[in-house]
Amino acid sequence: MAFIDEHRSRFGVEPICRVLSEHGVRIAPSGYYAFKARPVSVRRMRDEALIPRIEDVFWGRQKGRGVAGVRKVWRLLKREGVPVARCTVERLMREQGLRRVRRGRQFVSTRPDSASVRPPDHVQRYFHADRPNELWVVDFTYVPTWSQMAFTAFVTDVFSRRIVGWRTADRMPTELPLDALEMALWVRGRAGENITGVTHHSDAGRQYTALRYTDRLAEVGAVASIGSVGDSYDNALAETVVGLYKTECVKIDGPFKTVDELELATLSWVHWFNENRLHSSIGYLTPIEKGDLYYRENNTQQQPLLGEPAFH
Repeated sequence: MAFIDEHRSRFGVEPICRVLSEHGVRIAPSGYYAFKARPVSVRRMRDEALIPRIEDVFWGRQKGRGVAGVRKVWRLLKREGVPVARCTVERLMREQGLRRVRRGRQFVSTRPDSASVRPPDHVQRYFHADRPNELWVVDFTYVPTWSQMAFTAFVTDVFSRRIVGWRTADRMPTELPLDALEMALWVRGRAGENITGVTHHSDAGRQYTALRYTDRLAEVGAVASIGSVGDSYDNALAETVVGLYKTECVKIDGPFKTVDELELATLSWVHWFNENRLHSSIGYLTPIEKGDLYYRENNTQQQPLLGEPAFH
């Protein structure tokens, strides 16, 4: 029908139908005219009303950011009060060419220090926590910019999947992951939360086994835990956060000219990750919602403050 609409002014409907029928596409002129006169179906009218809502959720910077799949778009629509079946969302996203972004392979960034004494692995690949500040996982990654190489470090609370600390810089000394740790301590301290006894799990990179870093962990009462060298599964959850960062921030918003541009983009992504991104591993809640739900159900200490810090 679209082909006939496009060429009818040049060739006419009847000749086009005749040629199409000769080539195996059987359609009579009467069938074309009947189709054009037929009123739009209720389903099509509903689809045409849903498509803008789906595209708004999929592309919205505070919603899907162009990376969400069918399940998350469907749940975001439900949050906005749009009653629609998941199969309908899947069909319309397929028609509009809207697909979730898939993560690629990650660059290996761990450089162990053979001279340092490593703490044991207290996690053993079991990335589960029953409360906030029970288990934190940390990692960092390389990000190339037009001017130079940049580095970003993260601290993630396993219970809520919230990124509680992060840092982007143009070099990779001990200060980078240490600054991310300090932000995490500040965020939790500002909310009046006690992090004594939190298990701090990392890979065997020399930044995490440095004396300054381990001394700071001991000072705040954290229990250091380090996985084996060269095994991504031993720090899988932290690597997942890095992978999402590369896919949902660096790939979508990049390339970046400077480290400052990357830092601003990272700030925006972390805020969205914590406040707006739905995580299937925590029941399609946001990390902030997961943490707030815990404190509402377990009113044993002060509920943490909402929102992310504007600076670090």
